[in-house]
Amino acid sequence: MKNFTRFAVMTGISAAMALATAAVSFAQGAGTYRNDRHGFTLTYPAAQFIALPVATEDGRQFVSTDGKARLLAGTVANVGNTSLRAYRDFLMREAYAGANITYAPVRDTWFVLSGIKPDGTLFYQRVNFLCGGRNINSWAMLFPAADKPQYQPVIDAVHRDYRAGTGNCA
Repeated sequence: MKNFTRFAVMTGISAAMALATAAVSFAQGAGTYRNDRHGFTLTYPAAQFIALPVATEDGRQFVSTDGKARLLAGTVANVGNTSLRAYRDFLMREAYAGANITYAPVRDTWFVLSGIKPDGTLFYQRVNFLCGGRNINSWAMLFPAADKPQYQPVIDAVHRDYRAGTGNCA
């Protein structure tokens, strides 16, 4: 659970950040983050998000140009062999405590948690279990709920272009 806690804390801290600028447009230029170590690819609006310096090979953080929003992508090892549902419950308890969950599909190897935290931050997090559940790839976007009409297209585009990949199971 230590790795899970680290990711949940990163997500929770990021939830305090928000987007309040003009609508994000991939037409202004898409950036692609490829994590060859863990086998996933994430496309993001490069004109609105700046990649922060790399702190770990396990993930990447992007901040909006106004400094208010976060886009996170990363992998944690599932060292405790936690089930998909148990990890989902963990995130709901630790990263999204008290949130109003508005969208939460669950499939065999992935789930999404989306909703509004008590502080008014909207979150969308996609989680994939790979390599028979040994690796957990995830991305999340956080911004003010009041700006949902403006930023829902960004979530839709990132979600559409996200590739969980193979997880580099070797």
